[in-house]
Amino acid sequence: MPERFTHRFRATELATRGGIAAVMSRLRGLQLPERVAGDVELALAEAVNNVTEHAYCGQGEGTITVTGRLEDARLVLRVSDHGIPMPDHKLPEPKQIDLSVETADLPEGGFGWGLIHALTSSVRYDRRAQRNTLSMVFALAPKVEDSQPAP
Repeated sequence: MPERFTHRFRATELATRGGIAAVMSRLRGLQLPERVAGDVELALAEAVNNVTEHAYCGQGEGTITVTGRLEDARLVLRVSDHGIPMPDHKLPEPKQIDLSVETADLPEGGFGWGLIHALTSSVRYDRRAQRNTLSMVFALAPKVEDSQPAP
């Protein structure tokens, strides 16, 4: 039987830090594999910070809800809010960023969606009934190449 949980917190900088920590604590309590926990925490932080900075920008204070379902071989996290929708009601494409430039010439932002796409098995955005929902799926079973011994 899948393990499920829901956690709600205000969309403020301080509350989001506490909300992310609470979700990660809950996941570790459900035996989330440590090799996956860092990826989940990073993707969750990117998603939640995007909600705080963009969905509720100029909207006043809002609430973020994170629901999770831990199943046999995957973790499904949903981050939802009542903020403004994504442009064109769809996920932004990950930006191609040239990392070969000098550190001072790197952009300050633009890495988030690329990270979320790279760290998840799948990611989806929906807008229904004035509610944004970002669904992220993380594989819990090791990839075949991860389980092979190094030559």
